[in-house]
Amino acid sequence: MTVFLEHGYDGATMEEIARAGGITKRTLYARYPDKRAVFLDVIPWALTRTIENDAGTKIDDDDLAAALTAIGRGAIKRAVDPDTVRLHRIVRNETGRFPEFAVSAETLGWSRRQRQVMDLLRLHQDEGNIEVDDVELAAEHFLALVEVLPARLAEFGIYRSRRQETRHLQHAVKLFLNGVLPR
Repeated sequence: MTVFLEHGYDGATMEEIARAGGITKRTLYARYPDKRAVFLDVIPWALTRTIENDAGTKIDDDDLAAALTAIGRGAIKRAVDPDTVRLHRIVRNETGRFPEFAVSAETLGWSRRQRQVMDLLRLHQDEGNIEVDDVELAAEHFLALVEVLPARLAEFGIYRSRRQETRHLQHAVKLFLNGVLPR
């Protein structure tokens, strides 16, 4: 992943990939026939890894607003992480060359964070605290409210202050809750 982040797909070589992995080229070629195969394996793994690494924080499921805020904080942190931004840029640039990414995008959506939001929403729905027709879609919408704009700004090198991000997150949680709380 580091080699692709530093050099992009075209600039990466099997020699550099082997060196970064601490293996010989021969060992690398024993597992992967070419750079394309490495790329197709490492990029989905790296995207999933960036999501999984920061979604394991234990949250208080009883307080829906606090739980959504904690999950949202992790989502923003990942969305504006410079390596994540670079990784997404590489994937976007290479999508035409790698149609396989379209298939893996479906499975990447089922990240640990999305499952975490879905589980939280189901718990509160079962308790009668919220009304949600489609838990999966509601989880997607919550995460979109929280992370899409910070991620988009980060793509252009624009990073908000912690105070601005907190304001954004608090508003997103409030807006989302207004949509799911019983009337």
